[in-house]
Amino acid sequence: MIFGFANAQQFGVKGGLNVSTLMGNIENKTSKVGFQLGGFAEFKLAKGFFIQPEILYSTQGGKYEISGIDYLNKQELNTSYLIVPIMLKYYVVDKVSIEAGPQIGFLLEANGNYETRNGSEIFYSGNGRTKDVYMTENIGLNIGAGYDFTNKLTVGIRYAFGMANEVKYYTKLPNNVEDLKEIKISNDVLSFSVGYKF
Repeated sequence: MIFGFANAQQFGVKGGLNVSTLMGNIENKTSKVGFQLGGFAEFKLAKGFFIQPEILYSTQGGKYEISGIDYLNKQELNTSYLIVPIMLKYYVVDKVSIEAGPQIGFLLEANGNYETRNGSEIFYSGNGRTKDVYMTENIGLNIGAGYDFTNKLTVGIRYAFGMANEVKYYTKLPNNVEDLKEIKISNDVLSFSVGYKF
């Protein structure tokens, strides 16, 4: 990647808004607003086609619940990732592009507020670091589009689909909780960005 960036035809920086949503066998999902910031490089492949690797700092997360016959778990999750998308970009007309490609994300930090109830009784509650519960890497698939206002200034919209379960394990509740589910969560992110090419 370092060799590739050194031989890129154009560099740029970008940043913008994230709207992330936790997906999976969970309920009452609430999206979280965050941000992304980083850089990218462009490599021309053929007329209209480019490869665009990126390195971005991204804040994500969301709120969710998971319930059963005699328990209710609530959590608000705040995460930060270093994400590396590799995008194939195609200019369908002058200044307008579409893009798609995979990404890998590296978990930097995870914090949450959580509460688990059995009926009206609270078994667990608190807040703090929850990084050890989640996978340190994840993969995703991106689709998006962009518009170049000038040769330097560009804007984009992108949707990232989480493609793997991000939860390592789920803490077992007391034995009288009968139908405890294994939580499966991925993180989908809609992002709006502004970029500047040097």
